[in-house]
Amino acid sequence: MTDHQTAHGQGPHEQDPHDQDPGGRRPDEQSPGDQRPYDVIVPAGGAARRLGGVDKPAVSVGGRPLLDRVLDACADAATAVVVGPARRTARPVVHAREEPPGGGPLAALGAGLQHSTAPVVLVLSADLPFLTGATVRALLAAAAEDGADGALLRDAEGRDQPLVAAYRAEPLRRALGDVRAERGALAGLPLRALTERLALRRVPDPTAAASFDCDTWEDIGAARARIREHGTVLDEWITAAKAELGIELDVDTAALLDLARDAAHGVARPAAPLTTFLVGYAAGQQGRDVSYLAEKAAALANRWAAEAAEDPGAAENTEAAGSTGVAGSTGAAEKIEAAENAGAAEGTGKAGGAGSTGPAGKTGATPEAASGDEPEAKPAE
Repeated sequence: MTDHQTAHGQGPHEQDPHDQDPGGRRPDEQSPGDQRPYDVIVPAGGAARRLGGVDKPAVSVGGRPLLDRVLDACADAATAVVVGPARRTARPVVHAREEPPGGGPLAALGAGLQHSTAPVVLVLSADLPFLTGATVRALLAAAAEDGADGALLRDAEGRDQPLVAAYRAEPLRRALGDVRAERGALAGLPLRALTERLALRRVPDPTAAASFDCDTWEDIGAARARIREHGTVLDEWITAAKAELGIELDVDTAALLDLARDAAHGVARPAAPLTTFLVGYAAGQQGRDVSYLAEKAAALANRWAAEAAEDPGAAENTEAAGSTGVAGSTGAAEKIEAAENAGAAEGTGKAGGAGSTGPAGKTGATPEAASGDEPEAKPAE
């Protein structure tokens, strides 16, 4: 088994299983009120034959690799172990390799467990674009029930998903040891050789979202289309942007959209993105609540709008600024309008063989129109 180390961002992030959490505690030093610590193992060494052999965990859905989307759903795991070829990840991971490479999920579990010290192990496949923290918490809660060796997700069609599951570490290690002793090795064996030895709870997935996996290009296409659905696209985009920028904060989407609307209507359309940027920058610099600052900026925009309503000249300048992107630049607005008229004249002169530009005010007119005569109506085809 080979572990790959990362140097200055070259290759995948690595994590020491004994690293402290952000609160300065080791995983085995959590306070009694905390969620029971857990590790996550992500088998990511499959051949992806139905995708033509591409590196499936690295395929992008919603602008992020599938693997990063899965790791984001369990961001509070004490240790994240990715089993498979070396690849970049957005969060630190321990990288391991199953024996032999591509030896299947049981071999991957055996390799990953060597880097895990937590009492509970979350096991997730690397191709789950819609897995959420809520599903992870539901699995962990079910695995903690009395008499349970773990819990796995059951999809909308009643099928068990052993690679969307939480297992108690000791029963899992014991069952893997029994399988290895009976079969001689773990490579190539089906997951049921393991799960049939464990007392597992089932967590339903009635919407089939968390259990949706990407085995084919059709699945990838469906996932990408779902990301862009009207009801979820903003949440998906904000999550992707936060991950890309390396920030973690709650975004009051409604407040910021209201602010953008007020700035666009009360000041000028280009003020909308600039104002929301300034609010975010102020929140970061001052450590203040975004909603509070958004309300202050919205009030300012409303005062601008009130002044414009009282002063017709100011309203005209605001309208011009919305068209040109330069506040109060009426001259620029006139130039753009003139350019658009010139373009329309040229296009009309060429369209449908109508002829060249005619007299002023009759752009592209035919001789009949220029003389004031009405052209004969063309018979209907």
